[in-house]
Amino acid sequence: MLKEFAQYLLELKRPETVEAEGRTYSTKQLHRLDVERDVRTITIQSLSGIVDYIKSNFDHERPIMIQVASPTEVNVYDALNDENDRRNYIQAKALLPDITFEKFMSREAFNIMVQACFVGSDTKTTVLKVISSIVEENSLAQSDDGVTQHVTVNQGVATRGLDTIPNPVSLKPYRSFVEINQPESDFILRLREGGNVALFEADGGAWELNAMHNIKAYFELELAELVKEKKVVIIA
Repeated sequence: MLKEFAQYLLELKRPETVEAEGRTYSTKQLHRLDVERDVRTITIQSLSGIVDYIKSNFDHERPIMIQVASPTEVNVYDALNDENDRRNYIQAKALLPDITFEKFMSREAFNIMVQACFVGSDTKTTVLKVISSIVEENSLAQSDDGVTQHVTVNQGVATRGLDTIPNPVSLKPYRSFVEINQPESDFILRLREGGNVALFEADGGAWELNAMHNIKAYFELELAELVKEKKVVIIA
């Protein structure tokens, strides 16, 4: 019992540090006590929410950095503290519709997806017109040179003609925050037997950089005064 008590007292002893060959060693494992505690990040779904939060100056005194991490994610950090740490106060994640690329689907499903999930444009109208006019017969005539497809389409109640499917097609699907201008990008529109339709992305991912640039431009406009005063820094 006495031995155990003595061991307990030894364990209560303050740790000692020893310098050896330019390195510092401790007699006990040490745990860092943060000067500033981490905060739980608030998650929202809009860019305007971040603007409102920053303008309110609710939680922070140090300068703020807005990081455009992706077309669908934005983080807000404060400046480094004395311990070279920073806190992530708030994060925005875009609410996006379910858009299917690289996969064939029925004309009905494709029509609904394009109408509901793409920004209106002349190209969108043309694509919907072509898809809606496809003849649903087994004798559907198609020609394909690998770049342009031709299909037989209705031209009225009793007549049919040959219509060219435009490729590539420039469309604006909702792929980022609704506050910004959705980036336009090229797609390959393909049909196959049975009237199934698919869109294949054809811009090499350039739309992501364009979307991030648009998000940065949005904050630069909405927070112009704070950016000018160097209270807010925006990176993308």
